[in-house]
Amino acid sequence: MKQNKYDDPAFFDKYSQMPRSVHGLAGAGEWKTLEKMLPDFNGKRVLDLGCGYGWHCQYALAHGAAAVVGVDISTKMLDVAREKTPEKIAYICAPIEDAEFPPDAFEVVISSLAFHYVEDFVGVARKVFSWLTGGGAFVFSVEHPVFTAQGTQDWVRDTDGNILHFPVDHYFFEGARETNFLGEKVTKYHRTLTTYVNTLLQTGFDITGVVEPQPPKAMLEIYEGMKDDLRRPMMLILSAHKRA
Repeated sequence: MKQNKYDDPAFFDKYSQMPRSVHGLAGAGEWKTLEKMLPDFNGKRVLDLGCGYGWHCQYALAHGAAAVVGVDISTKMLDVAREKTPEKIAYICAPIEDAEFPPDAFEVVISSLAFHYVEDFVGVARKVFSWLTGGGAFVFSVEHPVFTAQGTQDWVRDTDGNILHFPVDHYFFEGARETNFLGEKVTKYHRTLTTYVNTLLQTGFDITGVVEPQPPKAMLEIYEGMKDDLRRPMMLILSAHKRA
């Protein structure tokens, strides 16, 4: 069974209190960078994989998308999405890996911080390639391989609790990592930067952008601890087009 941690009541309650849950895109440190990498949505059919609360779906619709579909495994996330976003957005409850659409169904496919929960990234990339029209855009963010490599995803601290450094180990050993996220055990999948890039190239995409986003200065002053994100990359954003 695919992991569905977000339907766990305790985990969902903690997640709902995060800045990105409360404030939407404005509370996401990587958003301003991701926004610049998104294509023109006007008149496009858009798919969001791992749509969560539907923030990106709503953004696409507000920027002229002709049709928007959001896919997520969590019923709790989609319940919130349906409350927050217009009826014009179609939400489908399903694991990303199990989603099925006809060829050439979309001009744009996006995904935000979801693929590190997916074991078979190659399979997903191939599906996305099939679903996109020629020249279609594929833009997604994931947790950075430096962040996922060790598995613990926590700083090494001294005896007084001060941050010393961030551990990176077993980088080239891809696969499942058991980590602690919001006080709960969560399984994520580590893969190298090479794997992300080469998977896209070998599937038939042309890569148009590779960015390690930094939080904007304004957010560094608002959210406690966010300035520590400048000490190591936490996220990775890639943009690509399907070869016409």
